[in-house]
Amino acid sequence: MQQTLTLANGQQIPYQLELRPRRTVGLKITQQGLVVHAPKRIVLHQLNQILQEKSTWIINKLALREANTLAPVQWQDGEHLLFLGQDIVLQVIETKAKKNIQLSGTELITHVKDANNHLLVGKKVVQWYQQQAYEDFVRRVEICATKLGVKPPPVKLSNAQSRWGSCNSLGQVRLNWRLIQAPPQIIHYVVCHELAHLKEMNHSARFYAVLAQLFPHYNEAEKLLKQLSPQLHRL
Repeated sequence: MQQTLTLANGQQIPYQLELRPRRTVGLKITQQGLVVHAPKRIVLHQLNQILQEKSTWIINKLALREANTLAPVQWQDGEHLLFLGQDIVLQVIETKAKKNIQLSGTELITHVKDANNHLLVGKKVVQWYQQQAYEDFVRRVEICATKLGVKPPPVKLSNAQSRWGSCNSLGQVRLNWRLIQAPPQIIHYVVCHELAHLKEMNHSARFYAVLAQLFPHYNEAEKLLKQLSPQLHRL
């Protein structure tokens, strides 16, 4: 739920409040702003006091996010994009013929009726990314599930702004389609992380022991993913 933190100087900071079965308050800065994870039974004035005490950290982190925010993608010919960690260039061709998007070398060739209809170009390119993501993720899930000794769970794409993946108690796995822009090892790390939850539905030492079996260098991958996040969220 959307909430607003009002500081002593009158500055207002909007934030997303997510109530969860936890004991402490957690703060996270995403591309959309401040996200607060709090216990389900917390009293709002108690939460507000905690946030006031953390206001300096919040302001500094939001300022850093603003400084690192990249301009959104311009859906036009010549725009640079990412795919599997590689730089590719969007090529927009105006034509009445219906043709599928094609990746040729480092060029993503897109055919549209009106090259100036940037919304249409963006829609087509995002659909292409999502299709590539689904095929790639399913293959990686099958590989990791085999290594883990479990049945490959069904894969669904996520459009979440603050999470790269999730796995619930029913064994349902969701992966953010934007990950397809990242280097393969980063994608594989996220897949392994979520499948490890099929064995341990938590982030305990036992969970990380399972993850280490699937992806030994998970710490390095996690750090790199955080560094890449602003770029991946351009789409």
